[in-house]
Amino acid sequence: MAILIGCSPQQAQAELAVGIDLGTTNSLVAWVGPDGQPRVLSDAEGPMVPSVIAFDAQGELLATGAAADARVHLDPSHTIYSVKRLMGRDAAEVVDELRLLPYQVHTEAGSAAVRVQVGQKRYSAPELSAFVLRRLKSIAEQALGRPVSKAVITVPAYFNDAQRQATKDAGRLAGLQVLRIVNEPTAAALAYGLDKGASGKVAVYDFGGGTFDISILHLHEGLTEVLATGGDTHLGGDDIDLALVEQLAAGLARQGLDVRGQPELLQRLRKDAIALKIALSEAETAERTLDLAPLTSRPVQWQMARAELEAVIAPLVERTLAPCRQALRDAGVQPADLSEVVLVGGSTRIPLVRQRVQELFGRPPHCELDPDQVVALGAAVQADIMTHSRRDMLLLDVTPLSLGIETVGGGIAKLIQRNSSIPASATEEFTTSVDNQTGVVVHVLQGDRELVRDCRSLARFVIPIQPMAAGLARVAVSFLIDANGILHVTARDVRTGREVTLEVKPSYGLSDSEVEQMLEAAFDNAESDIAERAFVDLSVEAEQLLRATDRQLRGPGQRLDAEERQDIEATMASVRAAISTRQADPLRQALEELSSATNHLAELAFGDAVNTAAHSQQVQAALAGDDDPAASKSHHANA
Repeated sequence: MAILIGCSPQQAQAELAVGIDLGTTNSLVAWVGPDGQPRVLSDAEGPMVPSVIAFDAQGELLATGAAADARVHLDPSHTIYSVKRLMGRDAAEVVDELRLLPYQVHTEAGSAAVRVQVGQKRYSAPELSAFVLRRLKSIAEQALGRPVSKAVITVPAYFNDAQRQATKDAGRLAGLQVLRIVNEPTAAALAYGLDKGASGKVAVYDFGGGTFDISILHLHEGLTEVLATGGDTHLGGDDIDLALVEQLAAGLARQGLDVRGQPELLQRLRKDAIALKIALSEAETAERTLDLAPLTSRPVQWQMARAELEAVIAPLVERTLAPCRQALRDAGVQPADLSEVVLVGGSTRIPLVRQRVQELFGRPPHCELDPDQVVALGAAVQADIMTHSRRDMLLLDVTPLSLGIETVGGGIAKLIQRNSSIPASATEEFTTSVDNQTGVVVHVLQGDRELVRDCRSLARFVIPIQPMAAGLARVAVSFLIDANGILHVTARDVRTGREVTLEVKPSYGLSDSEVEQMLEAAFDNAESDIAERAFVDLSVEAEQLLRATDRQLRGPGQRLDAEERQDIEATMASVRAAISTRQADPLRQALEELSSATNHLAELAFGDAVNTAAHSQQVQAALAGDDDPAASKSHHANA
């Protein structure tokens, strides 16, 4: 067992903490080892854990991570992804996101909170994110060989109070003590500053799966100070994927193949769009074979050039540049004042993104660090700082939006301005506008507009006061933003000393009682969750095999005799029945029987593939004016 330097074994056990990048598309967990270096932890499936959760038809958990991701196109209505877009948000705020999602999202009666309907159950966004966090916790515990109970979790810099609180709720549900919530660009800069010993002003351009952030930071002798931050929580790689899906769907419709309104086909098309996007980041052209069964039995070849991709996504890339310009203005710096531009997030691998960033900032962006891992590494560094009381690094973050209270007439008095360093506090006195008021309503708001209707309501409460003439009462309102960016509000009647204090927990999070009930359920179901993992892996394999067998029966299977076809169809029915048992052993046996029954069918399919390849070679040789394919092959080899 590894022992942390400078600690007793008992201290090392107690103080182990990890850093977690809870992403829209993928999530990672990292820690700082005894050598002081941060590293990402992984299991057999690798370090990247898809932020995907799969359920059965009744709404019971099937899988998280890669096994769940494999089911997205097989069962889109019960496979949940892009949960981060729903965190801490109400129904009105997710209208645009719903077109991205094939599953059902509802608003609870009497609440603004959104819930995802899966079978007979409804899950909140923090509950769903907790499934991913539990998986990361398990990976860390297996890799390190001991329990993990503490974590630093990152969020987009532009996450508001409700979204940060929802992330804390998710961590608690996963059995983690969340030591701190850290902005993703700040975490990236923290890792960058340690690794490179950087000093100067740095721009961190973070274009991830679901959000975009820009931060301007000052690094100097261990101090990481955020000068300004901005972004768009409605913009990310998911939007690029959607734009490509719409482009592919429109092109297919022109060919008479309309996939719109068919969730399973659209999810398959989404996988193809992502594959094309990734391929075109490396090559000028890319090709993909689209499986559109049962719409058509023939595979459809789709070729795309990088220029076509760039034409589709250019408006989205341009949308990232306006927050960058605003952040530069807020920080009071020019592009020439920057010593480095750092790229974070998988979407920064796209050449057009790197090109536009270079043009805006006037210098090539820093691409040496893995954009997918740097946030998790920085979170691990922050976790190490907090658990070992290190003083050689200091992190000064900022609040992304202004905070204030409503005044008479629907205006806002801002107590804490955006881009203020946190922790932060402010106090201001207010008075009454009506005679003999017995209470003052304190309406807490977040945003940088001037009117209440244009900002987000965080909380509303009443402080009792002594009745007196208008303008004589004095109420002191104090705001305190802690290191996690969570707001605490105190209102005090100056004359009587009576006060009301609360931690602002917006209604879009979870109540303490709900969290406790969910934690109890998680502990009660831990054994069954582990037992189902083997079944989940087999069920994914089974569904893929059934689809392949069904396709082959419509092709080379036409040449089988009736008895063989009946035998295969009977074993396929046995596999489907075994899936319904949700038990690994019956399913494993049924798969073995299906594999044995389809031996002859596999031979026929292989023979057809060989004949097709040979025919294609003959056609190419004929087009080249060479009657002997073998000679043609020899000629090219010698050349």
